[in-house]
Amino acid sequence: MSGDLRLRVREIIAHVADEQSVKIINGVLSADHVHIFAEIPPHLSVSEFVKIAKGRSSRKIQQEFPQIHKEYWGRHFWGRGFFSSTSGNVTDEIINNYIDQHSDAHKSDNVLNLSLE
Repeated sequence: MSGDLRLRVREIIAHVADEQSVKIINGVLSADHVHIFAEIPPHLSVSEFVKIAKGRSSRKIQQEFPQIHKEYWGRHFWGRGFFSSTSGNVTDEIINNYIDQHSDAHKSDNVLNLSLE
């Protein structure tokens, strides 16, 4: 992912988070994956948020970027599955440091703290 495509993916994920009352604390959108550190309300499971974010972004990206639709026709835009963990034994500081190693996730041009690497 690069250029306008990455910007649009970032906007869509931020919009889904806002709709679902998910607060993105920190995050980075890399060329081939996404890291998000978020506060998810108790009524929403992590898997449900990920499903909505991946599904909506995949659908919208394939609608808005014809070259992507051709490339991924009949296939998945996102890889199957995801990894999640709760902070606890792993502190918030460790999670933020891990994300920040990818890029400066606190730039002023971020959409809800999702930076572009």
